Amino acid sequence: MSATYERERQNNARLDELASKVSALRGVTIDIYDQARNHEVIDQTTDTFSSIGSQLKGSATRLGRMAASGNKVAILKLSGILIGSFLVIYYLYRLFVG
Repeated sequence: MSATYERERQNNARLDELASKVSALRGVTIDIYDQARNHEVIDQTTDTFSSIGSQLKGSATRLGRMAASGNKVAILKLSGILIGSFLVIYYLYRLFVG
């Protein structure tokens, strides 16, 4: 009978070792998944900023062409819109932050 108990004890010990290895593997798998998800978010953010950059470049090019054409009314309207937008953003910032 003592050999049976000894084998049972060994089996339980090995089962505990296996459970700890499975737990460690699960932790590594979760870490890998989190890292992959973080990289996906970084890639999406990079794509968004690239898109914004190309849009700003296109807008700057169009503004340069408009300024070069000498259309003073359009330039005044654009200046008014830019100054007005800046003031609205400034006052909203002061209202909520400061």
